[in-house]
Amino acid sequence: MDGGQPGPLILDQNQRSIVLLYAARAARGFGDGFAVIILPAYLAEIGFDAFQIGIVATAALLGTSAATLLIGHLGARHDIRNLLLLGAAFMIASGIAFPNAQHILFVAVIAFFGTMNPSTGDLGMLVPLEHAMIARSVPDSERTSAFARYSLIGALATAAGALAAAAPDLLGAVGIDKLTALRILFYAYAALGVLSALLYTRLPHAEMKAQAPQAALGPSRGIVYKMAALFSVDSFAGGFAVQSLIALWLFERFDLSLTAASVFFFWSNTLAAFSFPVAAWLARRVGLVNTMVFTHIPSSLCLIVAALVPNLAIVLALLLVRAALSQMDVPTRTSYVMAVVTPEERPAAASVTAVPRTLTSAISPTIAGALLTTTAAGVPLVICGVLKIAYDVALLYSFRHIKPPEERG
Repeated sequence: MDGGQPGPLILDQNQRSIVLLYAARAARGFGDGFAVIILPAYLAEIGFDAFQIGIVATAALLGTSAATLLIGHLGARHDIRNLLLLGAAFMIASGIAFPNAQHILFVAVIAFFGTMNPSTGDLGMLVPLEHAMIARSVPDSERTSAFARYSLIGALATAAGALAAAAPDLLGAVGIDKLTALRILFYAYAALGVLSALLYTRLPHAEMKAQAPQAALGPSRGIVYKMAALFSVDSFAGGFAVQSLIALWLFERFDLSLTAASVFFFWSNTLAAFSFPVAAWLARRVGLVNTMVFTHIPSSLCLIVAALVPNLAIVLALLLVRAALSQMDVPTRTSYVMAVVTPEERPAAASVTAVPRTLTSAISPTIAGALLTTTAAGVPLVICGVLKIAYDVALLYSFRHIKPPEERG
């Protein structure tokens, strides 16, 4: 056998794996797109107030943190493909369990153990595993672009899913009551979990233990812990304005319909999606850290102003501008974390930087929910914007001199 043959074979396998991961991300993104809108609508329909919805959001994010932390340790010891299948099983169970629970205790437990989050984006137990598989399948020069495509596909699918959130209004026109229509969408979410599982079964087995007997962080520990601390500030801020609470705020302040909300979040997610390739292009010219910081600050200013404006059209316009800028740090942040650690540390680094983000973001929705029940309903958005600007300044100061391989020399 010719010694040069394994190279192309490995390359083909890596490409196939990435395509499957992109497809699974699209399936999950579509489900997330309508889940983030119908979740507060369903809870409000069965009698929950804003504070109780905030508690459910907190439970969901706390559960995401626990699952992500567990996955970070298991990912270095076990077959990543099998762990992805386990995550898909939890997604299926979430879609089946939610529409069959109405007491807040049961709903909170399902939210904790399930995969449905109050915010779309790169959250959940499946994300660190997908990140690790993508990072090992591409060279350094292609890493940021690969993550930008991953985020782009996820965001476009999320935008399409947001349009599906209008289904209850459409089904109402043919005589199906709103609660039943909302439950149908939860079952559709479970079906997307089945599709994700089918895609994951086609992935190759990928065990990291041959490369990394140690499951934890090694030489990059200090950098990762510093990043985790800063990312936790950003996520604590973001928890005040997760998409489910933004939707609830729009429902209550402006009496926005479910159909109007689905159209708005479609465009919001679409703008976020097309910002990802722009982020990759910008990062090649000004660097990953600069891209993260100098796109984030204007988006936070838009959020602060939106909280103070009484006109719905202006508010929606500001939120759309924010959407076009606020997610540009997602692929760049992921690429940066994967770049500044050793390959063996990547599953643990992805988990360690993700867990504090979801833990701290789990605290703020309950506070935001309580504030939404008062006359100061816009305060959570202001708090979010101010804290995010503080995070951006601290990130620039702390990491401006730590360069990924492609930016050195």
